Amino acid sequence: MTTSTASAAPAAKAPHARGHRNIRWSTIGTALTTAVILVWCLAPFYWMLVLAFRDNDHTFSTDLWFSHVTLDNFRYAFDDRYNAFTRSLVNSLLIGTVVTAVSMVIGVFAAYALARLTFRGKGLVLTVILGASMFPGVAILTPLFQLFSDWHWLGTYQALALPQISFSLPLAVYTLTSFFADMPWNLEEAARVDGATSRQAFRLVILPLAAPALFTTAILVFLASWNEYLLSSVLSNGSTDVAPSTVAIAGFTAGPHIVPYTQTMAAGLVVTVPLIAVVLLLQRRIVSGLTAGGIKG
Repeated sequence: MTTSTASAAPAAKAPHARGHRNIRWSTIGTALTTAVILVWCLAPFYWMLVLAFRDNDHTFSTDLWFSHVTLDNFRYAFDDRYNAFTRSLVNSLLIGTVVTAVSMVIGVFAAYALARLTFRGKGLVLTVILGASMFPGVAILTPLFQLFSDWHWLGTYQALALPQISFSLPLAVYTLTSFFADMPWNLEEAARVDGATSRQAFRLVILPLAAPALFTTAILVFLASWNEYLLSSVLSNGSTDVAPSTVAIAGFTAGPHIVPYTQTMAAGLVVTVPLIAVVLLLQRRIVSGLTAGGIKG
């Protein structure tokens, strides 16, 4: 009896040891995957950072760290004698703000209606919206160019903003519809019992609780507008007065068949930093929105 009990004890420990090994290997695999993703994503940004501060005469230096440091590349990027990069940053900010504001205002009300109302063809409407968000922009580039050419809109702000709104709006509506659909009806019913109208319940109850989704969607829309290049490069029609920063950077040149790589990297760094700043500035608002939107069952 004693012998059988003693022999069974090691067998009982085997599953625990095997599970411990599995946990260890899974942790190592997760760490390696995370490291690969970080290197893959951050290595190009790091090299852009290094070249942005490197002297143009040493562009092709093999030094992996900062060497031949200079600020002349940034002076070149913001020198209006060589390019219109400063104006392009203002254009990107203006276009991105308009696209985000219009998409969010229309998207919030459309998403709320699709989430709360029941009507015939609702599923078809959501399918069309989802399909529109995945539609490739290059497929409608030629018709848009012809249409805006007939309207004499080429090289204008509306020609750059309107197509971006048409692509950002379906994304905003579809994202916010899923969020509004998960919010329980009893929140609005409780507000109406307290004497609030439907408009007041939406403004005072629904919108504060939807703050996380609103800020997240707004960030996605703004970043998509800030990074847009294909439509802007064609519809700006070579006008530096309305061209965004992505188009301005592509037009950097130091002479025939000469590409100023270090100056281009400096301009690219200036364009990238605001994207990081937007996320960091709105991070606190997103977290506070998540706290305010917590629903207890």
